[in-house]
Amino acid sequence: MKRTLPVVLLSSLVSVALAGCASSAHDATNEAAAAATAPAAAATANNGAALDAALAGSIRDPRNVARDQYRHPRETLTFFGVAPQQTVIEITPGAGWYSEILAPYLKDGGHYVAAVWDDAITGQPKYRYDLNKTLRAKFAGNAAAYGTPEVRVFDPKAPNFGRAGSADTVLTFRNAHNWVSDGNAETYFKAFYDVLKPGGVLGVVDHRAKPGTDLAKQKESGYLTQDLVIQLAQGAGFVLEEKSEINANPKDTTDHPNGVWTLPPVNRHDAADDAKYKAIGESDRMTLRFRKAK
Repeated sequence: MKRTLPVVLLSSLVSVALAGCASSAHDATNEAAAAATAPAAAATANNGAALDAALAGSIRDPRNVARDQYRHPRETLTFFGVAPQQTVIEITPGAGWYSEILAPYLKDGGHYVAAVWDDAITGQPKYRYDLNKTLRAKFAGNAAAYGTPEVRVFDPKAPNFGRAGSADTVLTFRNAHNWVSDGNAETYFKAFYDVLKPGGVLGVVDHRAKPGTDLAKQKESGYLTQDLVIQLAQGAGFVLEEKSEINANPKDTTDHPNGVWTLPPVNRHDAADDAKYKAIGESDRMTLRFRKAK
């Protein structure tokens, strides 16, 4: 006589078998995911070590290192996703505060571009020529540390930062308020969009005004509302990916007699008030990461 398993028992056995198969498939998926993410995790760790080495570099001016407490370069560059294999354009780096970090960080596998005002154009403010001279001398004075950074000039009235789609990242630190004051901010943001590859990142740090501050006050004080900067970037086609409070300073009330220039490092204030403004430190700053659509 042929025996049959009870329906309930048969159903249970089938469920166990299916569960086992599902578990095996799940384990295989997890293993595949882990294998796929391991190289990315290792690359991230390597990037962090390389960035730490650049931050600890002996070429950094001690006066610049002292300002890390306000500018948080490690956290800021990590937030922007800057990797040592990238082509990175820094807009008007001045005397090279970030250049001392970025050029060594990128010298072996990437490319650092310092985009500066074209000093072949006459009639510009004297400080522009002086800063360009200082930056070029900095790079020439230690090729072993800086590698071969590029100083790329542009016309401030019609900015163009290079071949379309050629950069992975564009960075601008405390510059946007100048463009707003000059009335050509839209032109700059459009030029950033053009030079970036699809999927490229625009990283913006600037002095942050209180929400609702009118435009005239923003131009006068050097502080911009976060909404205005986001509007400018989105108007050029960028997508706001993330905001960060890395460079926030709650001690900064933003209502100083000489605007943001009252605070360090400019210190445009009476000597008697030095301790007061030193206790505040550098300005409250927005840190925004935008991305160009792929």
